Amino acid sequence: MTPPLSTSPLPSADQVGAATLERLAEAPRFNRWMYDRLAPWIGDAVIEVGSGIGNLSQFLVDRDRVVLTDTEPAYRAHLEQRFGDRAQVQIRSLTLPDAPPDLQAEPFDTVVGLNVLEHIEGDVDALAAMRAMLRPGGAVVLLVPAVPALYGELDRALGHHRRYTPALLRGCFASAGLTMRHMEYFNLAGMPGWWWVGRVLQRSVIPVGGLRWYDALVPLFKFERFLPWRWGQSLIAIGVRTV
Repeated sequence: MTPPLSTSPLPSADQVGAATLERLAEAPRFNRWMYDRLAPWIGDAVIEVGSGIGNLSQFLVDRDRVVLTDTEPAYRAHLEQRFGDRAQVQIRSLTLPDAPPDLQAEPFDTVVGLNVLEHIEGDVDALAAMRAMLRPGGAVVLLVPAVPALYGELDRALGHHRRYTPALLRGCFASAGLTMRHMEYFNLAGMPGWWWVGRVLQRSVIPVGGLRWYDALVPLFKFERFLPWRWGQSLIAIGVRTV
């Protein structure tokens, strides 16, 4: 079981995000499903931006070189508690688009970001900073919220600047100097619930009970990949640094 979040103070604007991360930590099937869809593009030298409390990080930490980052001290303390005893794991502060020179000098073969880019107003600059931390041939591996029509109270409370369309995300990658290698929708089944809770009920946090039911049904939702048409609550995007 995931340890409780550190008692270090969080900014009031991040209380909803902290509550959401803790609730998602109790959805192991969903977290594994997200990771499995990203895993084919994740290499052995990885930096994760916006690691939070480690819902995705837990699947990355056995690789050869892993740097977990976040802007918030409380999250970094939590990551230290969970993963700090692993020699190959480093916990760092990182606020994009600023990237410390030493992180640009390594460089990494993968930059991973799970529901991070939508929080950053200057998303193209953030993508360019991710590119700067990659070796040539390395990949930015992202999952971002999709379908602007779903934008509601949940998005506002979480500090989302936007939800993406494939065209918008493709343009951001190109402007940042990344070649789009792959894009696909993810989580069709999550769309009705997100719309209902965020647009109709106008709630700011995902209900615990609904999330538990959703997590139990994840094995069924995985069959979305076999549908003849694709749509989803999120977009998976893989961009490569070619030079």
